[in-house]
Amino acid sequence: METKNTAPQAEQHVKMIAAELGFRESQVLGTVRLLDDGNTVPFIARYRKEATGELDENMIREVEERVRYLRNLEARKEEVIRLIEEQGKLTGELREAIVKSQKLQELEDLYRPYRQKRRTRATVARERGLEPLALRIMGQQDIEGTPEEVAACFVNPEMEVHTARDAVNGAMDIIAENISDDADIRKLARRLTFNEGIMLTQAADKEKRTPYEMYYDYYEPLRKIPPHRVLAVNRGEKDEILSVKVEAPAEKLVSLICRRLILNEKTIWRTVLEETAQDAYKRLLGPSIEREVRNELTVKAEEQAIKIFSANLRSLLLQPPVRGQTVLGIDPGFRTGCKLAVVDETGKVLEVGVMYPHQPQNKTADAREIMQRMIRENAVGLIAIGNGTASRETETVVAGMLREDGLNASYTIVSEAGASVYSASKIAGEEFPQYDLSLRSAVSIARRLQDPLAELVKIDPKSIGVGQYQHDVSPKRLEESLGGVVESSVNAVGVDLNTASPSLLKYVAGIKPAVAKSIVSFREKHGRFSSRKQLLEIPRLGGQTFVQCAGFIRLPDGDNPLENTPVHPESYDIAEKILQRVGAAPIDLCTAGLNDIRHKLASLDAETVAAELGAGVPTVRDIIEALQRPGRDPRDEMPKPVFRTDVTSMENLKPGMVLEGIVRNVVDFGAFVDIGVKHDGLVHISELADKFVKHPMEVVSVGDNVKVRVLSVDTARERVSLSMKGTR
Repeated sequence: METKNTAPQAEQHVKMIAAELGFRESQVLGTVRLLDDGNTVPFIARYRKEATGELDENMIREVEERVRYLRNLEARKEEVIRLIEEQGKLTGELREAIVKSQKLQELEDLYRPYRQKRRTRATVARERGLEPLALRIMGQQDIEGTPEEVAACFVNPEMEVHTARDAVNGAMDIIAENISDDADIRKLARRLTFNEGIMLTQAADKEKRTPYEMYYDYYEPLRKIPPHRVLAVNRGEKDEILSVKVEAPAEKLVSLICRRLILNEKTIWRTVLEETAQDAYKRLLGPSIEREVRNELTVKAEEQAIKIFSANLRSLLLQPPVRGQTVLGIDPGFRTGCKLAVVDETGKVLEVGVMYPHQPQNKTADAREIMQRMIRENAVGLIAIGNGTASRETETVVAGMLREDGLNASYTIVSEAGASVYSASKIAGEEFPQYDLSLRSAVSIARRLQDPLAELVKIDPKSIGVGQYQHDVSPKRLEESLGGVVESSVNAVGVDLNTASPSLLKYVAGIKPAVAKSIVSFREKHGRFSSRKQLLEIPRLGGQTFVQCAGFIRLPDGDNPLENTPVHPESYDIAEKILQRVGAAPIDLCTAGLNDIRHKLASLDAETVAAELGAGVPTVRDIIEALQRPGRDPRDEMPKPVFRTDVTSMENLKPGMVLEGIVRNVVDFGAFVDIGVKHDGLVHISELADKFVKHPMEVVSVGDNVKVRVLSVDTARERVSLSMKGTR
């Protein structure tokens, strides 16, 4: 959080945020105080529910973001006031307008006339002494004579004002710039352009085949254009395939400017002012507003893209682990071969290898022999095939081997997004210095089936391709959002202190990367942890960090069974008293009598217990739930991946076929589903459900197992259209 504001400002911010987000002021105030004290979002959401009125993580992050924006706005207001004051141009009215502005755009509009500019036509006109004439024209008091007659006294050849017309033109330049800088006019132009403007796109070469063909001759009202199309158009423009412009209601805007400008119908300057309004809009205001409107559309589109990416990433990270299985991971490839890695149920690498079943080597028989041996010798139960290049060709080889050789194994396709990034990373180098990059990828593919969260945290989140146009958005904003998603996911699951890697530990609330490494070093030197309190022996892990992280740490074999639950150490005494009420103690959570204890705990009334113990109702409710399910991993309750023993080709697909598939990506316009053919099929948003769907995420998430019906197959373009209507 940024530097705190004064008490009146802070109170005002709380009121504004509460009104904007629909929260109680007490909820916002409690949240802001906790954030200002250095508490992490996961900790606040889980262990400070009484203070926040049970706001969830997303709500807390909304408060955090709005507080940051408003504090930055206040800081900018102070700076703008200082800068204008230094010019000696700050009036009481202007100061009040600045103080009352509630958006950064409003503030910048007010500051615009006083901002240092590059040398403009208006600057030159002022240097030539024509500002008094501009003020006279704006005064509109002249009703007799002609503009040239009045302007004649401003002719000054030494200042390069050779004629009266030169003087009038210079004054018009000054007025035009003032019009363009006027905050009220800019606000009006911005609103009208957005509400009534149209985005037009064209292609220089309409015969050229590109992904942007639908935009070759395209127009759409600005207020209706969806975020993904904004980003698509921007990319097409950046790739120099599309030309893009905004068509605003220019005549209407010029007319409105004239009505604001011309206050005396009888003035001799009427025509001059009308021409100035035209020039101001065409040369200055229109292009500037077009840039601003497009930038605003882009910012909103980027926020939506980041939101989509974040939601998809969370779904991917929280995919259920596949426990207790030895897995053969395959990183497919053509010329360089398919890299193989067998990992046991703990993720330990048992064997690596390479096979060349595809062109140009075509050693299919040898490849099958290699896989057969590895599967039999290592008792492999599952095969994880990366979904990159040569994935489907490799799947065909694997499916044929399983079918014909009677092996007791099945396979699934695993997203290998980011595997190559991981294999070339410092983390992978430290983990597997003996393997080359491609073999590390095969290990990663196998492990991400066993425990997606533990493996995917080793990869830069933005390298995991589960979004739309994520490479076109602000890297800093994307990194902040995705980092929050990973942090939230890790803490939602909890981390086994005795097995977690530094990559996983660094996302636990309060733990920094250096401290994460220190924890692992301590574990390697002193052996397994038996108590959460041992964390306090770690260098640079102080009391505040311990408070933040302790509840998210798990010790399945720890001295205290409570340490394998989300119960925070600060609430152990409450947990023990709750257990006493059902005739149990923490040690009983590890016994066969847990079902009986669980039943008794479920019958407790949280409000009554909280009142008796002097504790908060949300805390007591969470503790009762945690005690009923010690060691719970929320991911285990989600459907497991679809495992196959045979393969389907695109040629086998027929309209009307109903298949099972896995959702690989969700975007604004639909969902891409892996149905076992070379390319993922698209379920358009209109085909996701029998009811109206506002956004695909209302219906599906990445990793969902779904039933789909084939609508159409375009083998030439390798596209499959699917529907989920009537399949449930």
